[in-house]
This record gives sequence, structure tokens and C-alpha cells, in this order.
Amino acid sequence: MADDSYPNPSGMSAYYQTRAEHHGVVTSDWLAQAHAAAARDPASAAAEAAVEEEEGGGGKKGGFSVIDEFNFWRKKPDLAEAVAAIMALASVIQSSEATTMMELEIELKKASDSLKSWDTTSISLSAGCDLFMRYVTRTSALEYENFNAAKSRLIERGEKFGEISLRARRTIAMLSQDFIFDGCTIMVHGFSRVVLEVLKMAASNRKLFRVFCTEGRPDRTGLRLSKELAALGVPVKLLIDSAMAYAMDEVDMVFVGADGVVESGGIINMMGTYQIALVAHSMNKPVYVAAESYKFARLYPLDQKDLAPALRPIDFGVPIPSGVEVETSARDYTPPQYLTLLFTDLGVLTPSVVSDELIQLYL
Repeated sequence: MADDSYPNPSGMSAYYQTRAEHHGVVTSDWLAQAHAAAARDPASAAAEAAVEEEEGGGGKKGGFSVIDEFNFWRKKPDLAEAVAAIMALASVIQSSEATTMMELEIELKKASDSLKSWDTTSISLSAGCDLFMRYVTRTSALEYENFNAAKSRLIERGEKFGEISLRARRTIAMLSQDFIFDGCTIMVHGFSRVVLEVLKMAASNRKLFRVFCTEGRPDRTGLRLSKELAALGVPVKLLIDSAMAYAMDEVDMVFVGADGVVESGGIINMMGTYQIALVAHSMNKPVYVAAESYKFARLYPLDQKDLAPALRPIDFGVPIPSGVEVETSARDYTPPQYLTLLFTDLGVLTPSVVSDELIQLYL
């Protein structure tokens, strides 16, 4: 019978547990405490209660639509797109009228494919659907006396996966706190909900730090993050993207989010992440990545062009001369050698451990 735990009880691979004992980066006890604290956190509990209260609200009258359910969850401002997909897939199981496990798995597969086709460039959406399918459908009908018992088990697993995903951000924030020290200066790029959660928790813990926010062209998401941090009373300086090298000597660490974490241990994130990591690496500044485990994707890009294009319109504020080509790619790939640590809900990982964790996630 397959092991029902997810993630693994310690949250880390055996390899990384051994590595942690030698390097003191993270311990199983520390990770367990973070998971426990996230589970009992009042804000987290309130959010989960609100989710439970509204569950099923996105169904289509006269019939269930996974896209409608997904859009219902996606409208919640603090809910990641991948988590919205996970909640929608959990609702598919609950509303299913299938009478056999095979029918139910086919129905889930179709729903997952529909969600992934909704945005074929979203790495986290695709990875979240794949992980949900892998985690939930590990149950064999032969393990239960009847289909209803097996379906109940699938519903239970789906809800558990959703809860894990909802708590991921809080767990990551707790694991990162020992790396943020009083008087430090942190550079961030663009807007990341999980990075914001990390900085919010540091501020609530009365840590004294300041943040350099890059503008985050082309959509200026750095402006949004700087506004959020200023509202918390955190000292913030806004930089144009091209000033990152100019300001790097004042920086103690770089924190970035990720659209996806790939098999090499590198990340795919908004355009400009690669150059920040390059500059930070050349000046011996640590680059920390905060990313939920549902963003771990079975991808292995070899270079910048080895990615599915995610295009975004660019507004330069002036007319573009005819015959001038504009680069509209919205993200880049940062190789693992330029990253220091990844803060995830599975633990604090070095880039070299990511492939090991991916194997365990998709087993």
C-alpha cells in the first residue's frame, strides 16, 4: 500500500537530512516546529475556515464546471493560481458522479488537462495539477472493499493537499526568519506573495531591516511590493531595474520568488531575476529563493531560449520606431550555481537537492 504522507514526515530527503547535520542549515525539528506553528497560526486557521465556508461556491448552476470553479478560487486576492487549480480539482472529486475508480481518474485527468490548457505558459499551474494528480490518485481501488470508500479516501487526500498548499507560504516564512538579521538590507525583485509573507513575518517579529525594491518592469510589480512594505512601516527604497548593480554593494542578501523550480535546481521567474543573481553572485551576496513545493516542475531548461514563451506587452512610454523589434518575454531562467538556498514548505534546500525532492514528490 502506498505511503499516504505528503510531504514526507521529516519534510526533507534522507540525503539532505545528512547534509543538514554537517552544515547546520536546517534540522528536522526546526522544520516540524514551523509546520506545527503554521498549522496553529490564527491567521492561517481563519483563512482555512473562510475557504471551507465558501467551498463549492464556484460551481456552475445546472452542472459542474472545473474552469468556473477555478475562476471562483482565482478571484481570491491572496490565493495563488496553482492553489486555485488544486481546490478546483478537489471539487471535481466531490461533485463527480463516476461509479468506478477508472471513470473518476479519467474525469480528473480531463479536468487537469482543461486547467493546464487555460494557461499553457503557467509553470506553477501545470506543476500544481500534476502533483495533485500524482498525490491523490495513488489510491488503488483494490485497497478498498467498495468504490465509495476509495472515493472518500480520494476526497480526503484532495482536501489534505489543498490544506498543505494553503499553509505553504506561512511555513516558508517561518523557516526563513533565522536568515534575516537586524540591520540587514534585502533586495527583492518584482512582486512575490511568498516573499511578502517572509518580510511581513520579519516585520511582525520586530526585526529591523530595510528593503530595496526593483521597479519590476514591464508591469512595475515592484511598486506594488514597495507600497505593501511601506504600509507595514518597513524602510523601502525603490530602484529602477538597471540600478541593481549600483545598489548591490549596500545589500546583504537577495530574496526572490519563483514561477517554477526546475529539476536542475534553477528557477524560472520574472525577467531580470537572472541578472540580479549574476550580480549578487559576483559580489558574494547570498541569493535566497522562496517557493512553494507545488511550483516544483519536471522541466530541465538548458538555456534562456529553452522555455515556452510567456509574452507580455511592453510600454516604453514613447512610440517604437518602425522596423524595431521588441523583446516581450516576461521571464528568464536562473541556473542553480547562482542561487544559495531555496526556502520551501519541504524545508530549506540547496539547489543540488531539488532533483532529489522532485523524485520523491512524483514517486
